[in-house]
Amino acid sequence: MQTLLDVILPVFLVIGFGYVAVWRGLFPVSGIDGVMRFTQNFAIPCLLFQAIAKMDISVSFDPGLLLSFYAGAAICFFLGLIGARVLFKRDWEDCVAIGFCCLFSNSVLLGLPITERAYGADALTGNFAIVAFHSPFCYGLGITVMEITRNHGQPPLTMARSVVRAMFRNALVLAIGLGFIVNFTGLPIPGVVDDALDLIVRAALPAALFALGGVLIQYRPEGDMKTIAMVCAISLLLHPALVWAFGSAMAVPPDAFRSGVLTSAMAPGFNAYIFANMYGRAKRVAASSVLIATAGSILTVWVWLELLG
Repeated sequence: MQTLLDVILPVFLVIGFGYVAVWRGLFPVSGIDGVMRFTQNFAIPCLLFQAIAKMDISVSFDPGLLLSFYAGAAICFFLGLIGARVLFKRDWEDCVAIGFCCLFSNSVLLGLPITERAYGADALTGNFAIVAFHSPFCYGLGITVMEITRNHGQPPLTMARSVVRAMFRNALVLAIGLGFIVNFTGLPIPGVVDDALDLIVRAALPAALFALGGVLIQYRPEGDMKTIAMVCAISLLLHPALVWAFGSAMAVPPDAFRSGVLTSAMAPGFNAYIFANMYGRAKRVAASSVLIATAGSILTVWVWLELLG
């Protein structure tokens, strides 16, 4: 119970503040859209750029951690896709969007603050290693499968261009790439620029959590409840269970193991809705899954934290 009070509830209270503020008309929807754009396009990219630019890559990137997390994510993607087709008879493009909901954990807005509150800022190294590949991997897989589904007869080069174009319009992917360039080349970040980044980074997670609450109230669950329940079960239970099993088999170090399991236990990120909206497919399932799984993760994350000790 103390873990729930000390670690999880503060994060969800900030989300709740955003939810209530919009619900009661204390903060406009247009304002929430602006805060979300600020966090997604500026503050969080600055956070990721700074973290990756300064990261000791030789220490941070544990192959077992990355393999266990992304093997689990890929399995969940295809299980969600096949489940939507076999169990709920959705068309193939809907199935890809639903599979993406099972794939994309909220690694930044929920994974970072919950891990930090549970284990301290020094425990985020594994989280940043996962986040560094998260958007490229998830969008790469999702867009590739969707483009193959939509364009059966198109040449592979045309599909490859569609995948690359979609990925490199994403600010998170660009920030991660720039961070790696600075890290590998050893380019110094001027002190005044680093201080400015620090100021923006401090606002990133609180503002993003508040905005997430304001966004969630706009997408109330309507219909498709069995499909949504499948997405929630795969995201909150199956993915962390797979990462636990794979990480144990590969003897992932304890800190990295905790980061992997906790990150995989997060609800689908808002990018699940962005992906569905981008293709105009399964938008109601995506939006409702984000809302319901985020609420449900209050309890499931508590259970995973207790199991991790």
